[in-house]
Amino acid sequence: MSDHLGKDIFKLGFGLMRLPKLEDGSIDIEQTKVMVDRFIEAGGVYFDTAYVYDNGESEKAFKACVADRYPREKYLVATKLNAAMQAADEQAAKAQFFTSLERTGAGYFDFYLLHAIQHNNIDKYDNYGIWEFVKQQKEKGLIRNMGFSFHDDPAMLDELLTKHPEVDFIQLQINYADWESANVQSRACYEVARKHNKPMTVMEPVKGGKLANPLPEVKKVFDEANPDASYASWAIRYVASLDGIITVLSGMSNIAQMEDNLSYMKDFKPLDDREKKVIEEVQRILRDDVQIKCTACHYCTEGCPMSIPIPDIFAIYNKGMVSTVIDEWLKKDYSRTVEGKGKASDCIECGQCEGVCPQHLPIIQLLKKCRSME
Repeated sequence: MSDHLGKDIFKLGFGLMRLPKLEDGSIDIEQTKVMVDRFIEAGGVYFDTAYVYDNGESEKAFKACVADRYPREKYLVATKLNAAMQAADEQAAKAQFFTSLERTGAGYFDFYLLHAIQHNNIDKYDNYGIWEFVKQQKEKGLIRNMGFSFHDDPAMLDELLTKHPEVDFIQLQINYADWESANVQSRACYEVARKHNKPMTVMEPVKGGKLANPLPEVKKVFDEANPDASYASWAIRYVASLDGIITVLSGMSNIAQMEDNLSYMKDFKPLDDREKKVIEEVQRILRDDVQIKCTACHYCTEGCPMSIPIPDIFAIYNKGMVSTVIDEWLKKDYSRTVEGKGKASDCIECGQCEGVCPQHLPIIQLLKKCRSME
């Protein structure tokens, strides 16, 4: 295990998944260089990329902006092998490791991850022997710390960490909006990692940028608590204040985002008790005031003349309602859910659903809100 897991390194990690782009869609290397320079100058060391990011262009950008311009001891680099994407078979999956070595120019990886493990892809990592393969590369000195990024439930995480005690660290999706989310289960997964004494790197602390532009009700609470603090700062400091965190990854897309993040992470101070209560109030708003209180009993769907999957639509709405932004991923999720069925906008306001809802929800009005996802 690398010494870095026992050290208190710079708590902000530079995620290379959302790098600035030029008009032709290519990565803006010159702007990225400026961002890298500011990051390292402020004390930043941890860079996170992956074989599949930007079809390999992210790893190449790392080489151009970091590896070719700084001595090896100035940075830590993490990348990932994805056995479920861009890998037709076992040979292709394992070849990703060597391609990543070439693309990044890093010589070795400080952190190497099996990418985005979940129920629907775990068989490929097992059947291709990827766990043992990565362990072998670590024994050769080409990897300092092996781990995996995870997108599933705490029971599966517990099973994986029990089965693979050789893992040095894991990467989890943690943010204040998903802390008690039935979908992401940030808190429960975090507690599993702590039980197994595994350090964590954290992805999605700002939930793909959504928490940088939260709902008006949330903005009001934050503004009253500290009008000078950015909304992203609350999200990132919340995660960085947790025990067992190696670093918190922020996918920065421009110099302004970099400067904002450095302004409060260069001399990082954990949330104090007053600030923790502010976050708790925000979580209460997201849970009690914004979420649709549907229990998914499906009584409403049995007699719907338009075959609208009402509880499923509400679940997607709840997942996205932490921000004023309806992103493309949410719209795609919605489109898949209503395919071959009725959309929220197909409601004819017959009231059948409201007559049988045990929660007495104003379903007709709520479906009108859900039209924003179409």
